[in-house]
Amino acid sequence: MMLNKALEYHTAYLLLGGNLGDREGNLKKAIELLNDKIGKVTSVSSLYETAAWGKTDQPAFLNQAVALETHLSALAVLDLALDIEQELGRVRKDKWGERLIDIDLILFGNQVINIPDKLQVPHPHMQIRKFVMEPLAEIAPDVVHPVLGETMLSICRNIEDQLEVKKL
Repeated sequence: MMLNKALEYHTAYLLLGGNLGDREGNLKKAIELLNDKIGKVTSVSSLYETAAWGKTDQPAFLNQAVALETHLSALAVLDLALDIEQELGRVRKDKWGERLIDIDLILFGNQVINIPDKLQVPHPHMQIRKFVMEPLAEIAPDVVHPVLGETMLSICRNIEDQLEVKKL
């Protein structure tokens, strides 16, 4: 006789961004697809406009953080997020280059995951990027970084990144 095991749910935090086309519309469509294909979206940050980071000779980005509840693994979430990017027209050309949509898995519960050349959670650069931390701190101020042991709000308040991030 098999016993039904309750599905284990995880809270995944993702950062969405884009600087081409209908930036706001692309983020909205990505959120709909995340909700349909990965898990229930439970929180969405405000929109934030940010100058390009890394490769600066391109249009400004719109960014938004999303929390969702999922029974999928972190790797499955990543693979489906990449599928959603492709469905929305993402073409990967240049690192840090222009894009219609970008979906990054930032946190996955309190898990620490390192699969070389595939997935690192927590995102290895989140704590030095204001455009990640401001929207994330808005929706998850008390969530603790599983490696640094600091809350998202604390990390955000102490960030040294001087890039302008404008809440819309």
